[in-house]
Amino acid sequence: MANIENEMESKSRTKIKKERNSTKRETRPFARARYVRISPSKVRVVLDVVRGKSVNEAIAMLEAIPNASAEVVRKLILSATANAADKQNLSRSDLYVAEIYADGGPILKRMNPVSKGRAHSINKRTSHITVVLDTIKEDR
Repeated sequence: MANIENEMESKSRTKIKKERNSTKRETRPFARARYVRISPSKVRVVLDVVRGKSVNEAIAMLEAIPNASAEVVRKLILSATANAADKQNLSRSDLYVAEIYADGGPILKRMNPVSKGRAHSINKRTSHITVVLDTIKEDR
């Protein structure tokens, strides 16, 4: 406890937080799409197809999939690829989809009128989709 108090005296709280967060920050190229108006369960069907594939192969597969979420995921992978090229000078051919997942976002709750003056609820779900790329490691 005394160590933390000594550290607090020498630095401001915001500097301590910045140092702590910089060590936890993701170093691999990634992209995130938030508040996408597609249910996470529908997005996960598409994500399972491209997980672990190379970027070129994943984009080719997503162009052939007719789901609405495939277009969102394709754009997200292209964005992560652009981030990798811009920030870390990585080539698109050297990248693969290391992690890809969809978390639930806020739910828009609506009501649907039914007979006898009742109402049924309708949940319009949203997704937060995250793509993390990594370089292909040759073990040969």
